[in-house]
This record gives sequence, structure tokens and C-alpha cells, in this order.
Amino acid sequence: MFNRVVTNQTKTMVLLMVVFTTVILIFGGSVYFSIVNFSHQRFYELLKIRTTTIVQIEKGKEHLDLPENYILNSRNDEELPMERDYVFAVPTDSNFKKISHEVHIPDSFFKNIIRRGEANFNDSEFYYIGQSFRYQNKDYIAIASAKNHYVVHYLGFLKRTLITCMILSIFFSMIFSFYLSKTLFKPILKITGKVKEISSENLHLRLEPQPDNKELNELVETFNTMLTRIETSFETQNHLIGNVSHELRTPLTSIMGEADVALSINRTADEYKETLEIILDEAEKLDKKIKALLLIAQTGFDGRIQKIDKVRIDQLLWDVIETLRKIDSRNNIYLDISMLPDNPKKLKVQGNEQLLHLAVANIINNGCKYSNHQQVKVSLGATDTDLYIIVKDNGIGIPESEMNKIYDPFFRASNTRNYEGYGIGLPLARNIVRMHNGELLVSSHENQGTTVQMRFPTIYGTQKEENPS
Repeated sequence: MFNRVVTNQTKTMVLLMVVFTTVILIFGGSVYFSIVNFSHQRFYELLKIRTTTIVQIEKGKEHLDLPENYILNSRNDEELPMERDYVFAVPTDSNFKKISHEVHIPDSFFKNIIRRGEANFNDSEFYYIGQSFRYQNKDYIAIASAKNHYVVHYLGFLKRTLITCMILSIFFSMIFSFYLSKTLFKPILKITGKVKEISSENLHLRLEPQPDNKELNELVETFNTMLTRIETSFETQNHLIGNVSHELRTPLTSIMGEADVALSINRTADEYKETLEIILDEAEKLDKKIKALLLIAQTGFDGRIQKIDKVRIDQLLWDVIETLRKIDSRNNIYLDISMLPDNPKKLKVQGNEQLLHLAVANIINNGCKYSNHQQVKVSLGATDTDLYIIVKDNGIGIPESEMNKIYDPFFRASNTRNYEGYGIGLPLARNIVRMHNGELLVSSHENQGTTVQMRFPTIYGTQKEENPS
């Protein structure tokens, strides 16, 4: 239940707080213990200097002969805070209990000095450092001690200051974590809100790219591509539902009518043959329309491309032109390559070669057909990001009042009655172009010709976006 209630934004905020708090505690602790360790070492160095000075002073005396277990010298000149210096003669039996009891220093400290030649020790307030030396064939111990005011007072102040700073830092890290998590998730929440606005009624809406956010922009681009496929599917579905009944009913009505007439009374063999020829002709029309219907449905509903590859559009255009010339030798197509880019990478797009061939061939073939085989000019050009194919003819054009219907499957303009066709070329081409993240634009005037522009994103532009210089 908790995992379902807590949002990712809250989890991120808590995680950032934990990370910041851990870093602050580690940093503060490291600073404190480093200073404590440094102060201890520094104070011991000062005491060692004092101990060495004591040894030099005692060795400078002309005579040093005192009974065992006797405090030879006790100084209290406070060259260091509350400094106390001692010089002891080492007992012959190495028993330091008496001295230890008198100066309140553990006897283990004295034994360590004898064993190592030098040792240090500290209790709650005082720091001690001792050094053994030999003078006039006797062993002695010199000890310097003092109170470390820095540890007692200044480190206490440092501890309070660090704790206060860490508490304030943790508080501000909470505020920063909240702000940072909110900032990080703001684009996602914005995208989520925009997605909620999109429905079957407004599939034309698209998500806006987020500035300086490559990962989210990849998500936005993927989602927009999916929306384009869905929009194409919905449009295709709506158009098909509106046209399929009429387009399929007409040949079926003819077939059934001819069959009924033929069966109503006995006919001669020639009359039956004529009826069968009419039925066959209508059946062929029905077959072509069903195939066209399935082809549009495949590009509109599935949105799938079976094989994705790098396609050179200039080579594709030459193949299309050659194919159309073989189909009809009257096709007069001129390929304008004056705008070809110097870099051949700008001529490559990511897509399915067969579907692209089908889309381009449909557009050029329409230009040839509806211009009565006058010259059709095909231009190819590219920028750093996009590739353009422009097909221009001088044919019959499209009436301005019918331009809003040109992408409806099976729709044919009112001035095309004398031309064979089923009205699927343009909607099929647009579906294919949109499947390749491209755009198809048509401008036309009746009796003045038609211009069709197809735009595709190039591989060169995609790579440039992924690897900006």
C-alpha cells in the first residue's frame, strides 16, 4: 500500500535527502576528527620539545646524584598552559608505584618510557610525554605535562559549531532536495498533463520537446511518432468506414443485377456470355478495390514496417522512374538534380524501401496520368536535417472546393471521370510518408497542375542531433 501511495517524486526527494545528509555527516565528522587528531599531535610535539629541553638542562648540571624513588625536580613556570615538568631517577627495581601514586600517573606509562625510550599519555585534561636519558651512569626519566586548552575549550566550540552547521545544512538540503526533485519531475508532469489531454477527438495534438533534455526528447519523439501512427489509423478507419460500403456495394449490385436478369428467363448462349463478361468485369473491379482496401489498411492500422534500412533516395527515384517508363512508355519524367547536396549522407533516410518506392511511384504516376503524359518534373534536394522530393505536373489539377477530401480513400475529384483509377494513391502515399516521420503536402489549381512535396528526416540530421559538436 505504501509503495502505491508514495510517488517517484517523493522517493527521489527522500533519496536526495539521505545522500546529502550522509555526505554532510561524513564531511563534518572528517573535519572534526582531523582537527582533533592534528591538535593532539601538535600538542604532543610541543610537549616533546619541552621534554628535550628538560633533558638538556639536567644534563648541563655539574652533579646529579639523588636517592632512588625521589622527585628530583618539579617545575611550574607554565610555559605551556598549566605546565608541569618532572625528572625522576629510575628505581633500581624498576618499581614505579610510589612515583605513580605521588604524581597520579599510571606506572604503565613509566614502564613504556623505559621500554621504548619515549612514550605519551593523556587523561581527561592533561597530556604527558616522557623521555628516558642516562647521565653519569644513571638512568632518569624526564616528563613534561600540560593542559590542552585547545582540546578542552576550542574543540568543544568546534564541535558545537559543526553540529549547528550540519543541522542547518541538513535543513537546507531538505529544501534543496524538494526543489530539485520538483524541477526534475516538472517536465515529466507537464508531459503527463499533455498526454491526458489527448484523446480520439484531438489526435492532432503533439508533445513539445523539452529544452536541453535529450532523454525526455527521445521519449517525446517516440510518443509523437506513435501518435502519428494512431492518428493515421483513426483517419484511415473513419475514411474506410465512410467509403467502403459505397465502393463495394456498386460492383456487387451490378453483379447481382446481371445475374438476376440472366436467370429471369432463358437466354441464348451469346447473351449468357455477354452477362458473364459483365459479371467478370465487375468482379475484377471488386477484386482491385478489395486489394486497395487491404493495402491502405496495412499502412494505416498496423503502422509496422517489416524491414527498416538506410535508403538512398536518389537511387530510389531512378528505380521508380525506370519502373514507370517500363509500365507506360508515354510517361515523360524529368529528374532535376541541380539541388543535390555535396554530402551523400544527406540523401539517406531510415525506412522501408518497398513502401517508399510504392509511395513515390503513386505520386509520380498520378502526375503522368492526370497531365495526359506531359512532362512531370521531379526535384530532389536536402538540408542538414531533411530531404525533399517535389513532383510538379501541368495536368488537370484539383478543384479548390475538393482539396479537403483528397486524402479520403476512394475519393476522386469531379474532373477525373475520364481517367482510370480508384482514389487510393494519394491517401496510401500519405500514410507511408507519415509512417516514416515525414510530411506530404499538396498544392493544386484546376487546369493549372499539381505540386506534391514530400519531406523526410535524413540520417545525417539524426546523427547530428545525437552528436552535437
